[in-house]
Amino acid sequence: MDAYSDVVDRLRSSFRSGVTKPEAFRQSQLKNVMSMLKDNEERVIEAMHKDLAKPKFEAVLSEFEMVLNEIHHASTNLSTWMKPEYVSKNMATTFDDCFVRREPLGVVLVIGPWNYPIQLLLLPMIGAIAAGNCVIIKPSEISAATESLMAEIVPKYLSQDCFAVVCGGPEETAALLKNRFDHIFFTGSQTVGRRILQAASVHLTPVTLELGGKCPCMIFGQVNIAAAARRLMWAKFFNAGQSCVAPDYLLCTAATRDTMLPELSKVLEQFYTKDPQTCPDFCHIVSQRHWTRLMELLKNSSGKVVVGGEGCLEDKYIAPTVLVDVSENDALMQEEIFGPILPILTVESLEEAIEFVNRREKPLAVYTFSNDSSVVNTVLEKTSSGGFCSNDGIVQMTLPSLPFGGVGASGFGNYHGRWSFDTFSHRKACMLRGWALERLNGLRYPPYSEDKLYWLRWTASPKTSCSLM
Repeated sequence: MDAYSDVVDRLRSSFRSGVTKPEAFRQSQLKNVMSMLKDNEERVIEAMHKDLAKPKFEAVLSEFEMVLNEIHHASTNLSTWMKPEYVSKNMATTFDDCFVRREPLGVVLVIGPWNYPIQLLLLPMIGAIAAGNCVIIKPSEISAATESLMAEIVPKYLSQDCFAVVCGGPEETAALLKNRFDHIFFTGSQTVGRRILQAASVHLTPVTLELGGKCPCMIFGQVNIAAAARRLMWAKFFNAGQSCVAPDYLLCTAATRDTMLPELSKVLEQFYTKDPQTCPDFCHIVSQRHWTRLMELLKNSSGKVVVGGEGCLEDKYIAPTVLVDVSENDALMQEEIFGPILPILTVESLEEAIEFVNRREKPLAVYTFSNDSSVVNTVLEKTSSGGFCSNDGIVQMTLPSLPFGGVGASGFGNYHGRWSFDTFSHRKACMLRGWALERLNGLRYPPYSEDKLYWLRWTASPKTSCSLM
């Protein structure tokens, strides 16, 4: 028997008892998640600073406020989400109740990443709770301080019969995945995502994968250079570029690049001072292994560093860095950077930029900056990505009423708000029939005839109005 079967069995027993299904229970657990965050805010901020040197401002904005807003959104709308969704009917089903009922899946597993160790762990958990499931959460071992804190505080606030935290690295995750779950939600790299999918296939477990990818940013036509530089630099270097939706590379003409560069340099100094290493507002890299990977990419790039480029292994620090003269085959273009390094590639036209993007795997987000709505609409229409935002970056994922998720290699499945609730729900098709119209039902019984077939097809046709009855 594996090490985690007892935990899974305990939660499955609780789920089968029906305790998680009433709205009152779901609401109480959502309220407890909110209390957990508010009561432990300073401890969580301290843990994330220990893991990533994450500034309090960024922690509160991206971890606390997003999660609290999600809880509020779910709690406010839960009663509506739980109601049956009635559907249109044909003549043959006129007197029946036909509706979609959303039911909890059962015991679900949420595997979180290290870059936003609270937000990306708790947001899917909130959807799972709202949908009436029991949940096991697996924080990332890489953000060790946050992992330890979550393992301590979650059992103090949430029902231990219905919710559990499992800690550990790849070995523990592999052992956990040997159990049968009713859904697995994973946020992380494509490499690990493939392993999750393979493990889930043994039990035919449905999976949501949030995988990221190289998100392009295109600047074409007339644009507010100063505002574009501020928004682009903020989106790229927030959390030191360790965001799945961060702009990964910039495509523009040589003329636009030359106009942008002085403004980019100016903005970075305004944001992070002349010495970003000592700036309390700039995040650091999560581990020495990740630092080494990023510095190797930088070392192997044939591009020219025009801003930054410095690094310090002891502090796990890499300066906000911008490179030019980067080619499509450059080392920086072979994988998602996931760090504070922005390569700029030049193209002759918007059409060439779109073709460049479409030659690659579909990204989690596409960004375009332009005053010209035709430029924005052209990029929107002619590219495929998980999400899209014009004249800004990252902010599209902060709105709970928008779905968040990838397409193609950037993942599949959506969450946030109602989409989280639906991800962790089974949509059961329900038809409640009485004994009316038995004479009409007789058309389907043997012995068959052409007359019966004609009238049965007529009554079942979507063109047949119920008002004819």
